[in-house]
Amino acid sequence: MSELDPVIHAQARLRVTATLATLEEADRMTFPRLQELLGMTAGNLSTHLRKLEDAAYVEITKTHQRRTPVTYVALTKTGRRAFEDYTASLRALLSPQVDEEVGS
Repeated sequence: MSELDPVIHAQARLRVTATLATLEEADRMTFPRLQELLGMTAGNLSTHLRKLEDAAYVEITKTHQRRTPVTYVALTKTGRRAFEDYTASLRALLSPQVDEEVGS
């Protein structure tokens, strides 16, 4: 049985990756929108995004719209793959073991 990815497994980071995984691959979300959807404080979200960014699971882009700074968050290909692997591992963990059923 494969282990669950400890970077994603933390509840807040799982919520972040699950939310970002709903976007198309090239799409991104603004930091305030992600914060609003998850009901997290800016500091808490930033902390978890930093861990995901260190693992190359998310990409943070800072830009300006006119004079207002805007931060975008996107799931990278590595992050999308890690989330897919995580959900597959979780499904396998929660599914009945075929070998055990056959052997019993």
